[in-house]
Amino acid sequence: MLPREELLKRVENREEIARVIDKAEQAIKNWEVVCTDFLSPPVIIEVTEIFQNLTEIEFLNWGGYPQAERTRFGLARPDIPLEKSQIELAALDIAGNFLFDTATHRDFLGSILGTGITRDKVGDILVLGERGAQVIVVPEMVEFLETALTQVRSVAVKTQRIDLSELKIRPPKKKEMTTVEASMRLDAVASAGFGMSRSKMANMISSGDVRVNWKDITQASHNVKAGDLISVRGKGRLEVGEVSVTKKQRYRVDLVRYK
Repeated sequence: MLPREELLKRVENREEIARVIDKAEQAIKNWEVVCTDFLSPPVIIEVTEIFQNLTEIEFLNWGGYPQAERTRFGLARPDIPLEKSQIELAALDIAGNFLFDTATHRDFLGSILGTGITRDKVGDILVLGERGAQVIVVPEMVEFLETALTQVRSVAVKTQRIDLSELKIRPPKKKEMTTVEASMRLDAVASAGFGMSRSKMANMISSGDVRVNWKDITQASHNVKAGDLISVRGKGRLEVGEVSVTKKQRYRVDLVRYK
């Protein structure tokens, strides 16, 4: 079986990772494809980091569309074929008239969890403005939510299953830019990418509004590197691209901002 204690030594999300290891051991023991529930981005990163060097297990994650934040992992022995189609997902349309009572992502999530199901059964929620939202869930929750989810905020809703191909995925708006900085400090790179003062960005970092690779970072002096993803609450995300050093020993950084 897998070296459980060794794998759990340096992880932050120990309880969630332990459950994924349980699933992986089930897949190895029973020679079958086993799926986890939905995992959050920080857990996805840790699972990928600790599983990518294991020869006993293959893994694949999928959340219904390429940019999905919350995904399920499929786990299997290396000699068993593993494809996205084996990671079971279902989609629901939550339709209502939200013209006069706008609902946010938090409102839809709150109403879904208010039916009694747990967060790990729910994937991404796509808010569609005045007409409602779509949500990705584990298939076994579909019939229950079709019956139980009847209201979001003050708005009556009709919840029904749709095909994954009917998801209204909006491609993220992105802006590419290049900045030259004296260092790769988080406050310097993020302030340039989000177009705000360095002092304001430093305040947001210390307030816990900034994550790097989905991990909370509260030190403005934290150094970022190529490939890092910086997210700022209410502002979107910033991907750090290629980094080169100029003749004056400054850092030229390619950035992509997603809104």
